[in-house]
Amino acid sequence: MNATSNRREFLRATALTGAGLALSNRLLAAKEKSVLVFTKSSGWEHDVVKRINGKPCIVDDAVTEIGNRHGFKVGVTKDGRIFENKEFHSYSAVVFFTTGDLTTLGTDGKPPMTAQGKQALLDAVRGGTGFVGVHAASDTFHTQPDPKDLSNRYIAHGENEDPYLKMLGGEFIIHGQDKDPRLQTANLIVNDPKFPGLEGVTSPVSFTEEWYSLKDFVPDLHVILTLDTHTMNGAAYHRAPYPVAWARMHGIGRVFYMAMGDRPENWKNEFFVNLLGGGIRWAIGDASAQLDTNLKQAAPGYAEIPPKYPADK
Repeated sequence: MNATSNRREFLRATALTGAGLALSNRLLAAKEKSVLVFTKSSGWEHDVVKRINGKPCIVDDAVTEIGNRHGFKVGVTKDGRIFENKEFHSYSAVVFFTTGDLTTLGTDGKPPMTAQGKQALLDAVRGGTGFVGVHAASDTFHTQPDPKDLSNRYIAHGENEDPYLKMLGGEFIIHGQDKDPRLQTANLIVNDPKFPGLEGVTSPVSFTEEWYSLKDFVPDLHVILTLDTHTMNGAAYHRAPYPVAWARMHGIGRVFYMAMGDRPENWKNEFFVNLLGGGIRWAIGDASAQLDTNLKQAAPGYAEIPPKYPADK
């Protein structure tokens, strides 16, 4: 074969390769992103995740509607075996509204995760799968032991914290009990008004919720909202303001958490839905945010832990 023929073959191969790459890029661009909503309750089963007469729960419907609005598909399940199924790896992100040790059958009787499934989840997030935790996602996989008197929850475990909670960024301690109001209207301080979903929101935001008192915040948090505790009632909130919505990177996976979500009516609240939608869009890479570490600036007293309930005698 002469030099002219060699050049002709080279150009032909180059053109075919270029066409193949262009087609591949178009296919990748056309591939629709998808989100898995996981709502297994091994502990307390919240009203918003209960399926009545086989119908989708409030959380399922709300995230599906957000997906319809923003152009991503949504799958829903309570079956913990999903994390060892290759189907799980087809999702761009997973949304957790869960409680308890998900490796146990627990309250709702749905199939639990295995220890291998839990590790598969953590590995997937570290490898780039987005994670969105809502409300009781921080009441999941408590650092063991977790006795009924909750005594271990009032201890900052730091590096000894359960790896799921380290991935999430914080852990639920308690909310208002008995005569202390479980539901309260409180002010949310907006620390990052540029985070997706918070466009046009001014600080503070008045919001009624079952407020979680949280601890063991990982140091690299980008705090989005803090809870102003100064006007709140109950021992659970006898502490400095602390984060209730944040974002962080876990490996190359995007992690977003918001502590609100207990009240069914809030799943129709514009502020709540917009922030959740923004967190999901950021987690799947469809929205951008600046993630400076601002924990100490946003919540200088973040490490405070409220007095133990009931009070030690």
